[in-house]
Amino acid sequence: MKRCLSFILVLTMVITLLVGCGGSEDISPTPTEGESNVPAGEKIIRITADSTPVIDPAVGISNSSSIAFVNLYDTLVFPTEDGVKPWLATDWEVNQEGTEYTFYLKEGVKFHDGSELLASDVVFTTKRLIDIGEGFAYIYSDIIKEVVAVDDYTVKFILNNPFGPFVDSLCRLYIVNEDLIMENLNDGAYGEYGDYGRDFLITNDAGSGPYMAKELVQQDYFYAVKFDDWHMGWDENAPESFKIIYGTEPSTVRTMLASKQLEISDMWQSTESLEALSKLEGIEIVPYSTRLVQNVYYNTSIEPTDDVNYRKALSCLFDYEMIVEDIFVDSKLNYGPVSSYTAGSTETTQYKYDLEKAKEYLSKSKYADNYQDYTIEFLVNSDVQDIEKIALAFQSAAKQVGINVEITKAPWVTIQERVSSPESTPHVTTINAGPQYNEAGATLESGFHSKTAGTYENCHWYLTDELDAEIEDALATVDRDERFAKYEKLQHKIVDEICPCTWIADLTERVAYQATYIEWPAAEAARSGELKAYLMGYPYFCPDMRYISQ
Repeated sequence: MKRCLSFILVLTMVITLLVGCGGSEDISPTPTEGESNVPAGEKIIRITADSTPVIDPAVGISNSSSIAFVNLYDTLVFPTEDGVKPWLATDWEVNQEGTEYTFYLKEGVKFHDGSELLASDVVFTTKRLIDIGEGFAYIYSDIIKEVVAVDDYTVKFILNNPFGPFVDSLCRLYIVNEDLIMENLNDGAYGEYGDYGRDFLITNDAGSGPYMAKELVQQDYFYAVKFDDWHMGWDENAPESFKIIYGTEPSTVRTMLASKQLEISDMWQSTESLEALSKLEGIEIVPYSTRLVQNVYYNTSIEPTDDVNYRKALSCLFDYEMIVEDIFVDSKLNYGPVSSYTAGSTETTQYKYDLEKAKEYLSKSKYADNYQDYTIEFLVNSDVQDIEKIALAFQSAAKQVGINVEITKAPWVTIQERVSSPESTPHVTTINAGPQYNEAGATLESGFHSKTAGTYENCHWYLTDELDAEIEDALATVDRDERFAKYEKLQHKIVDEICPCTWIADLTERVAYQATYIEWPAAEAARSGELKAYLMGYPYFCPDMRYISQ
């Protein structure tokens, strides 16, 4: 019966979507004999996204912002699948206690205005990020005691306490040009620093990365062009520019891909949309991972989701196998809050679709006698069709055990606003999140430490000093094996004892791209049978892409 209901729901959505898309006929233009598959004009990478990026690296944190950051700015280290490699820093040293890190910088690196990047810029960047206290600041705000420029090419970080993954985390410290920002201050709340250059960095960049900001139009697009003097050098076939285009509407994405006005689709296209896109001439579907987990958050501060057994009951109402087989295609069953592609992840107890088990948990909850009196709000992203399918299946299952579920929809910006306080956060919402550096501790801190409460990564409102202390202790453990053992214990505790969320899929992201004229490492790996794992933003590091002729 369960499978039948799930199948009917998915089939209904498929039919509706295909009708809305006008079927699956190939509408792409076919090149005439001798005609190049490469569009005339600049070598550009255009990507659709669910939001216009925030390009100030002390403020932004979303997927579209991260795509912009990795292309506009340089970091001390660059992430690899197994760790990090030198980038702006050529080498580094750490003292025995793990509280002092000394980095030696590459000489001759130029910012986009032609000035040289120095250790003082690293100092300014760090202080600015911590002072503003947004974006990725939570990673560093409690751990960095002092940062000093020893000389022009040497910078030292002094930590309050050891922080085991410190070097790996520095892929999120995007270095800004101190002089340029100080020349563009407006009035603001930061004393002698005014607005700290926030107004300036709404539409400008202050980086040394491969591309320079050219134009940003809110709710429309962001456009950046190649920086010829980038310190890593250029391949002649690398993209000359990139553009992040706001909008995920399937028919629009389809038309743009067919007419070669788009190189890569957003990750939010539904299974049915991707199937239709794959039939376009020259379009291939590329799977990759940014170590995302699709989280279902429960608001633990309001009735009835404040009860752990009630939350466990809800966790038994998701058809996990159907989700990874039919909705998040190519994804995997998830076994806890940390993606299996992340260093330090472990397999925990997996909740399963089981109506009888759900009833058993309900009988143990403090709402055993009146849970049918409540209506549970399930908030979904109105721009993501696949999420609504999950909510509909959940609603159907909940009805069978006597739980009333109301599905509401909102765009991403509204969802972010709603989850920023416990009073406005719905009972249930589903948002994906991943680590900002490749360790389980990154997910545990951003997803379960009190300092990130009210962000899209942490909106369950289960906040305790005890859990905070355990996360901090794990991160402060310098020995990697010991640190990972503590991560493992924490993951089991969160799943078995707290259950503030349900983790419904270890996501494989899938996008459509122009295979006839773009060479892309993620696509090359997929063709060879490998699923490439990245950090958010880094799959779209444009200097690694190539324009090719057919």
